[in-house]
Amino acid sequence: MSSEAKDGQPFMNKAISGMSMSLDGFITAPEDTREEPLGVGGRRLHRWVEEMNETDAKVLAEMVENLGAIVMGRHSYDVCEGDGGWGDGGPAGKIPCFVLTHRPPDPADVVAPDVFTFVTDGIASAIARAKAAAGGKHVGVHGATAAQQALNAGLLDEIHIMLVPVLLGAGKRLFDHVGGPVELRRTWSLESSDITHLRFEVVK
Repeated sequence: MSSEAKDGQPFMNKAISGMSMSLDGFITAPEDTREEPLGVGGRRLHRWVEEMNETDAKVLAEMVENLGAIVMGRHSYDVCEGDGGWGDGGPAGKIPCFVLTHRPPDPADVVAPDVFTFVTDGIASAIARAKAAAGGKHVGVHGATAAQQALNAGLLDEIHIMLVPVLLGAGKRLFDHVGGPVELRRTWSLESSDITHLRFEVVK
């Protein structure tokens, strides 16, 4: 998408966390590993993607169309990159991905060096670099750790939840380490056959 939105207004690139989440707040089930990247039983969270209906397809297509870069944590990269995961791209294909890490991997071990950039100086640097690479589009903040860091740093603009009607009981929560009350403003919601799409603006 160009620098203008569909209504003719300027298109402001935002940092947005968009995740499928259980009703009790988990984005993965327990024991998320290379073999089970969503944890044992966690594939239920993505059933709506695997059994896509027309409503969800339109929402997902809009999200991807407006996405220019991604910021993620190292764990997401380790469990999903390469063969058996994202292949020669990231979670949204060949879109630039900026991975938060203390120790970058050996360049020879990176399956898609044209996609992944490893950032060692924190969330603010990662989001700034992602926005610069996004070509005016939005930056997706992928995973719980990256989203929590961005939220705590005041750098997250919106939260998009695909709310799945399941109680996982355990796993990785999206909002486990949020440093204090965060005011949100609901901007949009849509009920689909299996999930509820929710969008919130982070009030700053």
